[in-house]
Order: sequence, then structure tokens, then C-alpha cells
Amino acid sequence: MTYRGAVILGVGASLPARVVTNDDLAARLDTSDEWIRSRTGIGARRWVEPGTSTSDLAVDAGARALRSAGASTVDAVIVATTTPDRSCPAIAPAVAARLGLIGVPAHDVAAVCTGFLYGLANAVGLIASGAARTVLLIAAETFSTILDPDDRGTAVIFGDGAGAVVVGEGEGMIGPCVLGSDGTGADLIQVPAGERYFRMSGKEVFRQAVERMSDVALDALARAGLGPDDVDHLVPHQANRRICDAVARRLGLDEAKLLTDLDAVGNTAAASIPVLLADAAAAGRLKAGDRVLTVAFGGGLTWGAATLVWPDATADFGVLGER
Repeated sequence: MTYRGAVILGVGASLPARVVTNDDLAARLDTSDEWIRSRTGIGARRWVEPGTSTSDLAVDAGARALRSAGASTVDAVIVATTTPDRSCPAIAPAVAARLGLIGVPAHDVAAVCTGFLYGLANAVGLIASGAARTVLLIAAETFSTILDPDDRGTAVIFGDGAGAVVVGEGEGMIGPCVLGSDGTGADLIQVPAGERYFRMSGKEVFRQAVERMSDVALDALARAGLGPDDVDHLVPHQANRRICDAVARRLGLDEAKLLTDLDAVGNTAAASIPVLLADAAAAGRLKAGDRVLTVAFGGGLTWGAATLVWPDATADFGVLGER
């Protein structure tokens, strides 16, 4: 069997219009702008208005990625999310249908903040096996809908948003994708059965995130035949700035190579990597030919990393309903 390589053909992202600043949260929580910034690097985040769903963001981001790629159809759709519109069925078929992709196979991926990289591995695998030539991968979250409004430890961190890429055939551009998990830590990041709100053990998650992300990033580089000096940009899951900084230091990467958008959008969970990719590309921080290292850690516990070469593509980054 001949295995095919994969490349990114297009990228898009969608954010809700509503901006929630640190001062907005400080008005009702025992916190302050200085406290939040010093611990997370976050200055504001976007939250959906009531009635806006995860699939609404997913459809908008997916349409933007298709437009960026100049594509009207794909062979498969994958949606990574922790906040689906309903527990059953998966939202990917409905998202595909709203994008005019009726009949196209579609499925969800649930790996919390590592969801985009798990989905990317799925997409690359479909292309490598010949099961698909193009895949639309969307990561979309409305974490604001599962946050305890009185929990300072989580309410200040998470934002809503969606990012998407169209992945297609091409040589030497994505991967290898390296993934891992450890279910013995499932209680560290969870929504307990029968409960509404998200819970996280912050200190232990911080320690695990730095260690796992650093290790898997080095593994991904080694499997790609690269070293840290070969990386132009580090695009980590936007957990918080201290985690991102710690991972960059462990990899021996200059701070200038670390891309973040935490100050403006917060932690958008599975969507954070594609949202940041779209944001950086639209702003001109990512250029064709740049070598990018992506890495994430999330509930499950799950983690993953992948290298990619940035394509010659125009990112479509914007606000839901404004295109």
C-alpha cells in the first residue's frame, strides 16, 4: 500500500462577538485584572450569547477554512469538542449538513484540550490510508456554558471559539503526529457524571501539562528528524501563559518563537491551536514555509504534538456572523 502525506490547504477561525474582560469578572468574583494576568496571561475572553451553540461556531469556522482552501467539498469532516450541542448524537454530521456536505462521513473527537491534535492525527491517517483525499477538521468549544460562575479557578481561564483546517494530500508537511494518554488522571479534568460544571485540579494539571507537553514535543521533533533549533514557531495549547513559557524553556526555544493569543481570547480548549494558527497567519506572524511545532495537553489525560510546514494560504479569521 502507498501511504500519502498530508498538508494544510486552508485555515479559518470564528470567535463570538461578546468580549468579557478581567474587570467584568472582577466585578462579581474575588479577583482582579492583575491577579488574573499574573497567573494566566489572560486579559479578556470571548463568550457566546445565550442561544449560540458550539455547532454555530463550528459551522462558521468550517466555512472560513473551506473558503481559505478554495474548496466546496471534502471527503470527511471531523469535529473536536468537549461541549457538543447534545450528548447524543455527535455534532459533526449536523455541522457537515449545514455546510452543504450531506452524505460526507463525519464524526466527533473527544480529547478535551488535545482534541485538535487527536483530530489532526485522524485526518492524516484517513489521507495516508487513501480513505480520503481532503478532510475538514474543526475544533469548537463553548466552555462558558459549563463553567461554574463562582469558581475563580476556572471562570477566569476559559473562552469560546472555533478553529478549522482543511487537510489534503501532500508530501512532507504534517507529522508525524505523536499522541498519548493516561486514564489514571481522569479526575484531574472533568465534568462529573450528573453534574453541570467543569472541574479542574489546577496545581497538578499545571505540573502534568508542562512535563507531558515538553516530552511529547521532543518526541515529535525526533520522529520528524528535527531539533528545537529547526523550529520557527512553537504553537502550544493556550492553557495559560506560565505553562506555555515553561514548555518553551524546557525545549530551549527563544521566547520570540512562542506564539500566543491568550491576552485576547483566553483558553479555548480544543480550539486554541487552530484559532491561534488562524490569528497568527492573518496577522502575518506565520508565513509560507515556516516550520511549526504544535503541542497540547488535556483531560483524559491526553497529550499530543505534531510538526508542520505552514502553507501558502490566506487565513480567514473573524467574528461569528461577520463575514
